[in-house]
Amino acid sequence: MRFRGTAYRAHDPRWSFKPLSGDGAAIRGARFNPKGVPALYLALDPMTAIKEANQGFAHKIEPCVICTYEIDSDDLVDLRTEEARLEADAPDEVLSAPWFSFLAERKEPPQWALVRRLRSTGAAGALVPSFAVGARASDHNMVLWDWGATLPHKVLVFDPSGKLPKNQLSWE
Repeated sequence: MRFRGTAYRAHDPRWSFKPLSGDGAAIRGARFNPKGVPALYLALDPMTAIKEANQGFAHKIEPCVICTYEIDSDDLVDLRTEEARLEADAPDEVLSAPWFSFLAERKEPPQWALVRRLRSTGAAGALVPSFAVGARASDHNMVLWDWGATLPHKVLVFDPSGKLPKNQLSWE
């Protein structure tokens, strides 16, 4: 599917100079990206972005920089509905598995096999439910494995005034 719209991300201020980087996710892997695979995790609304960034500590929000992204990306798999998950052979128990617990036990999270399969079919990313603590059924995310400044997987950070820092030295 093609997604044209807006997405959000709440960044740790130290890394807000790289709002289009998926390198942090690649270091250890995360729910929807195996170790070594860069991924850009975005939320489809600002409050979901905050829930995702704070992982259950929404009443004590760590300092963050919220960025808005303009998305025009093709080749996305929509896993937000039960029907779509069945069609993609992406059962709820795989999507919602406690990926971090698997990593802590030095096991591969079940989501990684799904991601490898989706990527092998040419998927650039997926629209998925949010699994953050306190997430509602209407809270959705987008995870991208293939993105850039041009079509067909165009992702641009909205910063018309140039307020985002250029590097980590900007904070000193």
